[in-house]
Amino acid sequence: MTGHKNKTAGGRPPKFREPRRPVTLTLPERVLTRLAHVDQDRARAIVKLVEILDERQADPEGVELVEVASGKGVLIVGPSCLLRKMPGLHLVEVSPLRHLLVLDSGTSVELLEVSLMDMLSDLAEGNTHERRLLKKLHRELNRLRREGRITRGEIILFRTTPFTK
Repeated sequence: MTGHKNKTAGGRPPKFREPRRPVTLTLPERVLTRLAHVDQDRARAIVKLVEILDERQADPEGVELVEVASGKGVLIVGPSCLLRKMPGLHLVEVSPLRHLLVLDSGTSVELLEVSLMDMLSDLAEGNTHERRLLKKLHRELNRLRREGRITRGEIILFRTTPFTK
């Protein structure tokens, strides 16, 4: 179901001109209160906030080298279902639609580069968002590797649950 047709004469007019469908959400009271500050109509409030995100993230397939210390940077990428499934790689959301790439210990950057090439060759033609993101990431990794600009560093990860015996 891609969307509802306009109701017949006398029915409630549609809120949005594009295809739409009803959804049911359970949200925390804090979020509901914040949405009411954006717009009294929850659906319109959610749409407004998503449009703000769209404006801030002009390139969701973007790959950006962000300097985090003098002469040292990390790659930040847009959202990707395929990268989330890649063994040995984790996407850490650092802000809406922006993710830090974190490799498991022992996973090489070269393996990441080869895995990206494999994903691209197996990817269906219609998946343009994923294809553009994977191509940009592969190009950037390839360029940085060829220029000898890849070094290893560590971030500290903490368990969010205690060990159980």
